[in-house]
Amino acid sequence: MIIDLNLAGKRAVIVGGGAEAQKRVRSLLGQGCDITVITDSADPGIKRLAGAKKIILKKSRVTDAGFISDVNPDILIAATSDGQLNKKIASAARRRKILAYRADSSEDSDFANPATISIGGVVQIAIFTGGRSPAMSKKIRAKSEKVLRGIITKEDIARIRVQESARKIARDAIPSQKERRRYLGRVMADAGIDQLIKDGQLRKAQRRAAVMLEDWR
Repeated sequence: MIIDLNLAGKRAVIVGGGAEAQKRVRSLLGQGCDITVITDSADPGIKRLAGAKKIILKKSRVTDAGFISDVNPDILIAATSDGQLNKKIASAARRRKILAYRADSSEDSDFANPATISIGGVVQIAIFTGGRSPAMSKKIRAKSEKVLRGIITKEDIARIRVQESARKIARDAIPSQKERRRYLGRVMADAGIDQLIKDGQLRKAQRRAAVMLEDWR
């Protein structure tokens, strides 16, 4: 089952400072969570992210799972080069009811990192083989990406943006979920909004959706 975790405001801890750790860090950027990397030797990419204050870098040599109670994470990723240490960390986290991931063993993890295609910073498409073959997930992603980027247009991304802003203002203005769906359906089908999007006028399209809400009330 593929799910999208809401990590906003959560504490994510990655143990390790190499390429695998950096990959996991980048998968968490933009999720709204606090990211801490614990390692005694960090790759330049991790150091740059710490320098830009996008993550917290704690320089420490990890030899066991004793650090977990100090950092108290909501999600923990073990991405060291030591498989036995990763296993200890993941097992200890799981005993504390913390979501745990082993970069070296998806089978011994509470969740997976599927190969993803991100389009326009809005649409994410996951390619997942159920942990059977991460290598094939990446290969299929590479084969699919060009096709999907041709199918999902800038106009589609703009329509999502309009729906996003409309949903936010409708939550407080329309108490009934059924009525909110009707309103959002009208926004989606509105010819005026569609033309504004085609003309590249996203803000005007969002304003038109807001005016439609005022008329709705």
